[in-house]
Amino acid sequence: MALPTSVVISEEGPREGFQIEKQMIPTEKKVALIDALSDTGLKSIQAVSFVSPNRVPGMADADDVVSRITPRPGIEYSAIWFNEIGLQRALAFRDRLTIVGKLRGYASDAFLKKNLNRTPEEHSAYTLQEIHRYQRLAIPITEASVTAAFGCNFSGDVPVDKVLSEIAAIKALTEEFELPIDSVSLADTMAWATPASIKAVVGAIQDRFPDFGISLHLHDTRGLAVANAYAALEMGIRHFDAAVGGLGGCPFAAHQGAAGNICTEDLVFMCHEMGIETGIDLEALIECGRLAEQVVGHPLPGAVKQGGSLTTLRQSLGR
Repeated sequence: MALPTSVVISEEGPREGFQIEKQMIPTEKKVALIDALSDTGLKSIQAVSFVSPNRVPGMADADDVVSRITPRPGIEYSAIWFNEIGLQRALAFRDRLTIVGKLRGYASDAFLKKNLNRTPEEHSAYTLQEIHRYQRLAIPITEASVTAAFGCNFSGDVPVDKVLSEIAAIKALTEEFELPIDSVSLADTMAWATPASIKAVVGAIQDRFPDFGISLHLHDTRGLAVANAYAALEMGIRHFDAAVGGLGGCPFAAHQGAAGNICTEDLVFMCHEMGIETGIDLEALIECGRLAEQVVGHPLPGAVKQGGSLTTLRQSLGR
């Protein structure tokens, strides 16, 4: 399959990153990073999670963050939530946030219990309630995801058939309720993916659901996120989530090491060197990676913010 000529990258560092940091990040520093990211050419920035501060203390100031950012025209700012309380908090910022419904599948029953404290049966019932709630509130349901799509720290390898069954269930709901969902995000929540498993899972989905698009949410705990993204590009995948500086990680994933997402500037650098357009100013993004490191007060795993772009080096050499 030919490589794509362009990709779409959604920035999730402010939400993914600040939810896992042990120290409390001042609100003004979160806002400063989001506003800086808004000047890089990114078109989608996930700013916060509307979740219980008892479960995720780093998101206790989510309302303040959203109210204080400076939205730029042409950028979609978003948030996530997992229950009606979180949704109602998000709806208070409908003038600032893009509010859409999302169907969530879980390829690991163990992680579903760990993350949301639900059994598969409870989650199915909740999903139906959620669909009705969104429809009642006139909120479009346009997104879908499968979490732990490549493996789980609590239950081990995830069979491809389990991922396919989750997507089949999502597709059935889109048909039953006439939902405008034509793609699914696969989340490597606990960094079990390898280039081989990326190709196996993506290939199986493309064979079974050829009209269903795929996006990837990759984590870099074992250092394979960029390699996995390259494998996905070879499969024609054009949509990726990423986190500036390599921020992030799931606080309920039982990681022992670094658990950040694929680094946005590293992904953009690779794409640009391959001739794949992103619409993002890499130099501005690198500065955001350095700012993110200052905000959290410790080194972040992103590599390009340390080494710089080859474009700058070429220019300094007069080539």
